Amino acid sequence: MNELECAHQDQETLEPNADSAPENAIARILDEWVCEVPKDLYIPPDALEVFLEVFEGPLDLLLYLIRKHNLDILDIPVAVITKQYLAYIEIMQFVKIEVIADYLEMAAVLTEIKSRMLLPRNKVELEEEEDPRARLAQKLQEYEQMKLAAQDIDALPRKERDIFPGSIAQPESNIPAQMPELDFPDLLMAFKDVIKRLDLNSKHSIEREALSVRERMTIILSTLETDKFMEFSCFFYKSEGRAGLIVTFIAILELVRDCNLELIQSEPYAPIYVRLTQ
Repeated sequence: MNELECAHQDQETLEPNADSAPENAIARILDEWVCEVPKDLYIPPDALEVFLEVFEGPLDLLLYLIRKHNLDILDIPVAVITKQYLAYIEIMQFVKIEVIADYLEMAAVLTEIKSRMLLPRNKVELEEEEDPRARLAQKLQEYEQMKLAAQDIDALPRKERDIFPGSIAQPESNIPAQMPELDFPDLLMAFKDVIKRLDLNSKHSIEREALSVRERMTIILSTLETDKFMEFSCFFYKSEGRAGLIVTFIAILELVRDCNLELIQSEPYAPIYVRLTQ
């Protein structure tokens, strides 16, 4: 046997086989099996609470044991389950009493059922008495249904867990909006609407002194110096009658022609606005 084979054989003897663990082994530390709990081992009071977090209560633990051993809920082997359950309770002995109280109560119920099933009974009692496991089996079935329903609900897509809505800030645009071109037919159509509203509300006519287009131009300019931006129809007053409307319309046309006014429309058929030329 060469040196390489000897080294390989020595390495195999040093490495323990996981399958050859002793029956009383409770842990494996640094490749060595530990069969007894050290006497100076300290376990904090809250250290085993993590174990209980795996189960949501005594019914959950009992259901876990039944499913682990592929047992029938309607035909529970109470002796086997009670032994397994008490073994888990033994592990939990370091946990706070208020946490383990419900588990101890279920252990008492299992022990009672086991005792009742061990008592000798005649045929009449067997026929009349309800199976002591029936009520526990019903609770387990109801709990399992609720647990499966809760798992189905939890599997549904959840906002902030599975779905994260995205948001994109719209960049600010410094490009000025382009106004549509305004031609004379649009202005004439707006003036016709003003005339129609006057006809609907005029009941009688009163003769007034002649109005000056030049004076109206001055009034319009002084008004826009104060308000800066006005709707086209705001320059026309029903009390002035047709003559006043026509004078105002001509005055606006003259000011536009002389490049003193600008006519603005945001979109087709939208209201027309008037402002001083900038």
